[in-house]
Amino acid sequence: MAELKIIGSDEINCARSLLTSRDGARRDLHERAARELVEAGRVTRAALEELEQAVKRWRGLCVISYYDLETASWVFIALHDTTLGDAVGGCRICTYGTPADAALDAMRLAEAMTRKWAVIDSEFGGGKSVISIPRSLEGRERAGLLRRFGQLLEGLGGIYNAGADLGASPSDMALMAEATRHIHGFDRATGQQLDPGPFTALGVLAGIKCSLQHVYNDAAPGKRKILIQGLGHVGEPLARMLHREGAQLILSDLSGERMRGLAKELDGRWVEPEEAQTTACDVYAPCARGGVLSRQSISGLRCSVVAGAANNQLERPEVADHLHRRAILYAPDFVINAGGAISLPLLHKGASEAEARARVLGIAQTLGHIFDEAASLDESPLHAAERQVARVLARKRAEGAMQNSTFAPAATDS
Repeated sequence: MAELKIIGSDEINCARSLLTSRDGARRDLHERAARELVEAGRVTRAALEELEQAVKRWRGLCVISYYDLETASWVFIALHDTTLGDAVGGCRICTYGTPADAALDAMRLAEAMTRKWAVIDSEFGGGKSVISIPRSLEGRERAGLLRRFGQLLEGLGGIYNAGADLGASPSDMALMAEATRHIHGFDRATGQQLDPGPFTALGVLAGIKCSLQHVYNDAAPGKRKILIQGLGHVGEPLARMLHREGAQLILSDLSGERMRGLAKELDGRWVEPEEAQTTACDVYAPCARGGVLSRQSISGLRCSVVAGAANNQLERPEVADHLHRRAILYAPDFVINAGGAISLPLLHKGASEAEARARVLGIAQTLGHIFDEAASLDESPLHAAERQVARVLARKRAEGAMQNSTFAPAATDS
C-alpha cells in the first residue's frame, strides 16, 4: 500500500527531509497541506478522499504531490520501485478530469518505468511525474510552473530524475533545469536540448524488424504495410525511418491537416483515427496515448504484429492473452519503447550519439529472447517480459541482501 504525501508550497525546497522525517511528523505536514487546500476551495474533500484511496490501492512506494497555487495545477511524482537505483522517468504535462485521474496516470506510468528499466537491466528505478494543468499554459505562467517543479525535484535530492514525456518539450526541460540538477534531456555545458523522440523511434524500428523476423522469417520492412497511429515526437521520426527502409506506410493522427502533408511527403496512405484499428496492415504501431488495446478494440485488428511506442498500450494485462489467441504478435511496450529511456542517461553521462544508438539497437536482441521464450511456452510475450523483469529485480535484491549481510557490524556481547 503506497502513501500519498502532499507538500505545501513553502516546503518544496526541503521536500526530501520532510519525506524522511518520522511518520507522525510527516503525516501532520501532509494533513496540514491537504486541509489548507480544502479550506481555500482548491479541492473538495470528496476529490481529496478519492485521491487518497487511489494511492492506497497502489503497490508502489509513494506518491508525492504539490498544488501550484499560481497556476492551479496539480503535480504528482509517483515512485514505484527503487531496487535498481534512484527513480528516473518522464514528466507528462496534460489536463485531467480530476486529481485522482492524474495520480493514477502517474502511478501506471511509474510502474511501467520499473519494468522498462529492469527488462534492459539498467541502474535506475521506476518513477514518473505528471503535471495536471487546468488549461493551456504559455509564456511566463508556464515558465514559472516549470521552474517551481524543478525546485521540487531539487528539494527531493535526486530520488527522482525527470525527462521529457507527452506534453513536455525539450525546451520545457531546459526551464526545469534552471532550478535543478535532476533533469535528463538537457546538457547544461552546451545548452543543447536532447530530444528522446528519435532514439525511441530507433528502438521501435529495431523492435518492428525483430517482430517481422519472428512472424515472417524476414526482418525487412520494405515488403510490409505498417500503420502508425500518432505522429508526434516519436511517430513522425519512426515514419521517416520506415520510409527510408521502403515500408508501405499508412498514417493516422488527430492533427489531420498537418499530418496529411506528411503522408503525402512519405508516399503514404492516410486513414482517419477512427479507422486506424480496423485497417488491414502487417504491423499496427500505436504511438500516441496508452490504453488503445482493449478486448473490444483488438477484435477489429487486421494485422499480424502490434509494435509501437505508446506507453501502457493494454487496457488490461489479459488483453495480451487475447492477442496471442488471435495469433497477433505483441511486442511489450515497455521493451520496444525503451530507446529514449536508454539514450538520455547515457548522453547525460557523456556517451557519444553513436554509443547511445548502439545500445538502443540492442532492444532487438532483448525482444528476440522474449519472443523465443514465449513461443516455446505458447504464451504471450508479455509473460516472458514480466519474468525477465522479475529475474532482474530478484537478483538485485539478493545482491543487496548479501551486501547488507557482508558489511553489517558484527554482534557484540552485552
